[in-house]
Amino acid sequence: MTVNAEVIVPVPVVAQETNMSIILTERAATEAKKIFEEQKLNPESFFLRVGITAGGCSGFNYSLKFDEEFDAMMDSKSEQHGVAIVVDKKSALYLDGTSVDFYADLDKRGFVFENPNAVKTCGCGHSFQA
Repeated sequence: MTVNAEVIVPVPVVAQETNMSIILTERAATEAKKIFEEQKLNPESFFLRVGITAGGCSGFNYSLKFDEEFDAMMDSKSEQHGVAIVVDKKSALYLDGTSVDFYADLDKRGFVFENPNAVKTCGCGHSFQA
C-alpha cells in the first residue's frame, strides 16, 4: 500500500511595497506633509490611506485619511514624493489608475480624485459609480 501525503509549509507574510495603482501628485504630497506636521503625526508610524466606501449620490465615496493600521494580507503600500500611501485591495480594484491631486483656489480647496474607472460622478466630485 502506497500513501501519498502532501506537506504544506507555511509561508511568512511580509509587508511588501507594491506598484501602487494610485498616483499621488507632488502638490497632494506637499499638502499631506503639511497636515502630518500640523497634526503632529509621526510619518514613520502614520501613512495616507486612500480608499472607497459605499454611499454617496453615485454609489461609492472616496476616502482619504491618516492611519497607522496596516494589514499585509489586505493592503498594498507604496511611497510617492516622500509620503507613504496605503490602499486596501478591494478599493484598489475601483481606483486603479486614479490620481489624487490637491486643488486650491478662491472657490474650492481640497484633495481631488481623477478616476478613469468612474462611469458616473456626482456634481461635488466626492462620489462615483464604476
